[in-house]
Amino acid sequence: MNEKNQTLVSEIVLLGFQNLHNFKIPLFSLFLLIYILTVWENVLIIVLVSSSRNLQSPMYFFLQQLSLSDLLGCTNIVPILLQTVVYNGAKLTFVGSMMQLYIFCAMVNLECFLLAVMSYDRYVAICIPLRYTSIMSHRVCVTLIALLWLSALSITLIYHNIIWALDFCDQNTINHFFVDLFPLLELSCSDTFSLQIEVVILSVPVVFIPFILIIVSYMCIAHAILKIVSNTGRQKAFSTCSSHLAVVFIFYGTLIAIYVVPPRNQSQTMSKVLSLLYTIVIPLINPIIYSLKNTDIKETIRKTRICLIYFSYFRD
Repeated sequence: MNEKNQTLVSEIVLLGFQNLHNFKIPLFSLFLLIYILTVWENVLIIVLVSSSRNLQSPMYFFLQQLSLSDLLGCTNIVPILLQTVVYNGAKLTFVGSMMQLYIFCAMVNLECFLLAVMSYDRYVAICIPLRYTSIMSHRVCVTLIALLWLSALSITLIYHNIIWALDFCDQNTINHFFVDLFPLLELSCSDTFSLQIEVVILSVPVVFIPFILIIVSYMCIAHAILKIVSNTGRQKAFSTCSSHLAVVFIFYGTLIAIYVVPPRNQSQTMSKVLSLLYTIVIPLINPIIYSLKNTDIKETIRKTRICLIYFSYFRD
């Protein structure tokens, strides 16, 4: 009897980081601390942008969505990562592993889209500032974000449904700390060539077109900044873009290192370390990069602290 397109594997085993020995507790503590800080930072950004009148602009609205994406992506990965550290591995049901893969891919796709839209926002603000309010109106921004979320979830669903149709027969062990796409495909006893081609095709609108849009936007921004006569004006214009540009370089640099460079040229340990960078480190540093030099956010935090002290004093 031909049982095609039927999954025989009921669970996926993640090996995580093996042979930690005495580093188990320090590594667990480090990852837990990073996760707590990440949640605190991103929730703070989401709450501040939602509640503060000083942060009601397109740039902060997109930053809020980026924080939400980072928060969901990190929460999807870190609890399982902590489990692999403590128990030298973790087991996920096949449905659970597919859900983790879906959320991970959707959040990566969404971040690609968000970084592109944020670069366009900076282009409009610097290159055509007189039309900024009309072009990047609140209605336009809300529509854009709705389309980005819908696109990220829909595109991920396309190849996710094809993965569901693959056969997983005997092997169920992944030498990783989360369910990534290509390690999962290596477990399949089906022919995955067509799926890999489809992933490459879908990566064009998801990864490469947003990256090209970012490059073109910043070429126009650089050209506009060079036309500014005063040094103060140049520094102010550049400071509004430097944070976003730093995030773009870190995010895309890591993606290229993992998914564009042939895996056989990397050790498995190096692949895991690079994966740590964009799954838990980038969500941690994004709010820091955007907030350290941002006077509006620092001023809002200062006012919030003063209000909390004030209400606490009179409540007591």
